[in-house]
Amino acid sequence: MSPDELHDARDLALELAAWAIGRTRSYRVTSVSTKANPADLVTELDRSIERHVREQVAQWFPGHAFVGEEYGGQAVPGRPTWYLDPVDGTTNLANGIPWTAFSLALAVDDRPLVGVVADPWRDLLFDAVAREGARRDGAPLTIPPTDSLVGGVVSSELAGHEAWSGMGALAQALTERFCTLRVMGSGTLTLLGPAAGRGAGAVIHRFSPVDHLAACLIAAEAGAAVLGQDGRPAVFPASGGVLVAAPGVSAELYDLWSGAVVH
Repeated sequence: MSPDELHDARDLALELAAWAIGRTRSYRVTSVSTKANPADLVTELDRSIERHVREQVAQWFPGHAFVGEEYGGQAVPGRPTWYLDPVDGTTNLANGIPWTAFSLALAVDDRPLVGVVADPWRDLLFDAVAREGARRDGAPLTIPPTDSLVGGVVSSELAGHEAWSGMGALAQALTERFCTLRVMGSGTLTLLGPAAGRGAGAVIHRFSPVDHLAACLIAAEAGAAVLGQDGRPAVFPASGGVLVAAPGVSAELYDLWSGAVVH
């Protein structure tokens, strides 16, 4: 894609994210359905946002592929592909907890190009274009310097409604370093957190481009270390989990994570 096309894609994603903020803040949950299990929730807000975003992307970029949380889809090798989670944190939404996100990313194969995240409840828009830096509400975004986990916060998320293997061991290792583990209920906001000044680091046990790619790109463009489960830089890991952290604590946090996984 040309630079102009990338900027057009970013502009469209920002428009859709701003629209999703209004939709989310005004929505009143009246019914909740389930998907894979009784803890896997979905609302009409999830579905309606995804339908609208799909329609707009198809109109403006008809040759692109699309993968969404609610209606699926497949990436096409060599073709620009959009990844959308319309409401990351639906369980929070359904339970009256104002901590959800809108996540939209564009990539070709495993090369992320554009990422946009909306934080509806704080009325914030984050975006990045690859190799052009990250922004919050249009202003440059840079990860705050952090060189110690002591007294800090590291965030993670459950595997659905269950703890992932090694989560308890990671919590214990952080406890021994006087660092607190937080589980807030949105993988998107968890991985975006360090770049947004919300904690020193974040660990997600299994990367999904639908949920996590936009946040990982924004964090990387803001200067965060973004590592795959093998410890190598990877904004779009092929498998396993992903870690986002301030560079000054990324090696220490990765050691704790990798040790917890094999614990």
